[in-house]
Amino acid sequence: MKKSKRIPNIIINIMFCLGSLVFILPFVLIISASFSDEQTLLSEGYKLIPSVFSTEAYKYVFRNPQQLLDSYKVTIIYSIVATVLGVVVMAMLAYPLSRPNYKYKKIATFFIFFTMLFSGGLIPTYIWITRYLHLGDTIWVYILPCLVNAFHVIVIRSFFQGLPQALMESAKIDGASELQTFFKIVMPLSKPVIATISLLTLLSRWNDWNTALIYIKSSNLYSLQYLLQKILREAEFVKNMADSSPVAGVDLDLSKLPSVTIRFAMCMVAAGPMLIIFPFFQKYFAKGLTVGAVKG
Repeated sequence: MKKSKRIPNIIINIMFCLGSLVFILPFVLIISASFSDEQTLLSEGYKLIPSVFSTEAYKYVFRNPQQLLDSYKVTIIYSIVATVLGVVVMAMLAYPLSRPNYKYKKIATFFIFFTMLFSGGLIPTYIWITRYLHLGDTIWVYILPCLVNAFHVIVIRSFFQGLPQALMESAKIDGASELQTFFKIVMPLSKPVIATISLLTLLSRWNDWNTALIYIKSSNLYSLQYLLQKILREAEFVKNMADSSPVAGVDLDLSKLPSVTIRFAMCMVAAGPMLIIFPFFQKYFAKGLTVGAVKG
């Protein structure tokens, strides 16, 4: 019996190892390409170990370290604030929708779901945010307009519905208010879904670049993703200009700027912090999404 179980387990382990390699190898290639010489990469292609080691791509990305640090600081601040505020607000919105005695939960759920089908449009949203809310060119434009995600609210609500209602009733009998029940009973029991939504919110805020493109004018408020995109466009522009007409009086061969390897260096600069954070959420991630998805 043990031998019959061992063979399927070996096959499953081999399949998981092969599946892991499928996801790991592209990441290793990105690291290798970011430390490769531009011309060697173009002529020899991608390799797991760089044929010619070079840090020119990182030197170009970090050529203005203060601006990069400022964008890191801005991105970290608004990502953390938006995640904390967003999770609290969405959980407080989902809590009454999960209670069976809430009279308007069906109509409220419908309106929340309705926002998933249609958006306000770019121009009306821009006018509303800049002229009426006066959030343009402020750090709050990264936070407040995206504070609530309808899908996340529904996932949290579904998780709350799976919690034992007897606990809420017992707390109510003991004299606990709704806020006390929410913060002292519901939230501690909802760590899987809270961690999952926190990670998803953090990733969406961290990877946001179009908000800075549309609403931000001050360079000290650039997000990391937008700054990296701006650096890449500048590098491509300078390289194209150098290829078409050499710049007189410049010792640097602008045609050899790392316009390809710089893309991979930017991937590492942008994704590094998220790769460090993800393992802390991993044990909650699968459970939070699974429970929130199967409940009605």
